[in-house]
Amino acid sequence: MNEALKEVLDLLDLEQIERDIFRGRSPEERIQRVFGGQVAAQALVAAGRTVPAERSVHSLHAYFIRPGDPAVPIVYNVERVRDGRSFTTRRVVAIQHGKAIFTMSASFHIAEDGVAHQAAVMPEVPDPETLPLFQDRMRDLVGDTHPWRDWLARPRPVDARYVTPLTWEAVGDPSLRGSETRVWFRYDADLPDDPLLHVVLAAYVSDYTLVDTVLLAHGLAWGASNVSGASLDHAMWFHRPLRVDDWVLYDQESPWSGGARGLARGQMFTPSGELAVSVVQECMIRVSNP
Repeated sequence: MNEALKEVLDLLDLEQIERDIFRGRSPEERIQRVFGGQVAAQALVAAGRTVPAERSVHSLHAYFIRPGDPAVPIVYNVERVRDGRSFTTRRVVAIQHGKAIFTMSASFHIAEDGVAHQAAVMPEVPDPETLPLFQDRMRDLVGDTHPWRDWLARPRPVDARYVTPLTWEAVGDPSLRGSETRVWFRYDADLPDDPLLHVVLAAYVSDYTLVDTVLLAHGLAWGASNVSGASLDHAMWFHRPLRVDDWVLYDQESPWSGGARGLARGQMFTPSGELAVSVVQECMIRVSNP
């Protein structure tokens, strides 16, 4: 297990400071604001720790209210909204500097038998092992003298293999622009058999590339001086168990953008083609001097 993954797992091991109050921290690196996937994952950990182990999360709905400050801890207050015979509902508020920066509602459900179908079909894509690493593609694109070279050389918790163009590739080549992003990912180590850990890590990585799908359609990329933005809300539905230490195909599309906002949808498939997770996110994107 590399140090980057150890750091992520450590970030998700929240400190419990009261019955329904937890405290989390951010990585010790120079970033302007807290990564949205981190806050969502930590909030889901906090909610999950107040729910019996036999109840699995099946959905979450979240709003990013203010940018998180990576220099101070985040306090997660969990409200026990309902404990029913089959479903459990929790509401989590993440607080910094006395103000809410994030809210989430999550629902948990006992395992039950029922009717089943799957309309979604996993796209035909190359095997992940045949695709280059994300950082190798970026390194080839920007060169060894680019200021990002040290960032690209760092160990990463997630092995990401893009099937579709990167946003930075599409900046310089309009023929690569489109409204779909497909990427294989897996965490770079064997993980414990803890269902909550795997869905929490799926929530963490779900925010990595989803907004990029909106940018890709317009030949934009994060890091460009004329592009700014942020996640506004995030919703996930967990349909079946999945393991994120095995390959997962994240199939994403952006059906719309306008008015400084964009919408993106994603589906996570297991290697055998089973739909495991559905994701929807709206983001803010502002462009100056396009």
